[in-house]
Amino acid sequence: MKTKSFYLGLALLSFMTWSCTSQDGVTNQSLKTSISASAQDLTTAMSSITSSTGYSVLSSSASAPSMVKSSTSASSVISSVSDTISLSQIAGIYDYKAKKYKKWSPLLFNFFAKTGTSSDFIVRLPESKVKNPKLLFQYSAADTALVNNYVIDVSKYSYVFGRYLWNYNLASTITVSDVNVGALTVQSSRNKTDGQNFVSDFLFANGYDAKLQYSTGDTILSVYSISKGGTTLFQEKFTAIKDSASRHREKQYSLTIGNVQIVRNVAKGSNGLDSAQVYLGGVLQTKAIVKIIDTTSSTDDTEFSVIGNNRDLQITFDDGTTTTVSKLLGSTITDVRSLFLSLRQVYFATNVVDWVAWDVLLNKNNM
Repeated sequence: MKTKSFYLGLALLSFMTWSCTSQDGVTNQSLKTSISASAQDLTTAMSSITSSTGYSVLSSSASAPSMVKSSTSASSVISSVSDTISLSQIAGIYDYKAKKYKKWSPLLFNFFAKTGTSSDFIVRLPESKVKNPKLLFQYSAADTALVNNYVIDVSKYSYVFGRYLWNYNLASTITVSDVNVGALTVQSSRNKTDGQNFVSDFLFANGYDAKLQYSTGDTILSVYSISKGGTTLFQEKFTAIKDSASRHREKQYSLTIGNVQIVRNVAKGSNGLDSAQVYLGGVLQTKAIVKIIDTTSSTDDTEFSVIGNNRDLQITFDDGTTTTVSKLLGSTITDVRSLFLSLRQVYFATNVVDWVAWDVLLNKNNM
């Protein structure tokens, strides 16, 4: 009986010791190990993303022909026709066909011809024109031998526009030489009341998903996230609200790298901000210290973020060692910034679709 009591007591003591070790944030050493491992996972993810065909498509040159959203020249051409373009108006298959003009005119959009029917809006063009978008509407004799192996299949398209507003919605998949490279969705709107709202999402063929969201107006919100299979590898979120002086003041900030999350909120009963807290697997790390470092105090900056390159975070572990997010991620953070810059601009994919959509609408009776 005494033997049983001894082992029962030993078991209880072991459980209590394990419990105490686990409750204090799974120990700060685990935090240090976990954030390093999570940073390495993000580096691996970005290496896979940046080497993919989908990324080369997403990051195509900003010199693509611009007809997007706020172009006044485009509006002046289209306004007499319609203030809305819907998928049903432009559905079909459209192929790039090289044409030569003695004198180029911005009214001559018809470099594409309708070659088939579809409930989607399918645009096919040569991959070389994607890699050199400034050449899309420039004729070369060699263009007649090009193959239309780059395909944008648009399953959702709506574009409502006016002088001071727009509402844009696109969902598409992209293939190159019959190989899927990713799916792009864009939602963008602007009006005097709500300001500008923008969401862009690219699901790469390798399973990684990059999503950007931002909005302006009385509330500024920006969210940058990278995930795979429902697991978050990186997320940065910034929220600011306009005060009585019409200046935006930060309300909440969070940065997630794997299973480590850093959060800062407005202090209760105060206009100031709480000190940042760090969580590991959802458990508060009481011994870790986080210092948020803003590299500029300009009142013109409405968003402070690691992605925006005007904020860094210093983490002090319980062993006294410190690191910063920029040091932890190294060159990976540059790749992440470039990824979200491409997602914010999505130059080529949306511009080509928009150009051909205008073309179809203007020349529908001739196709």
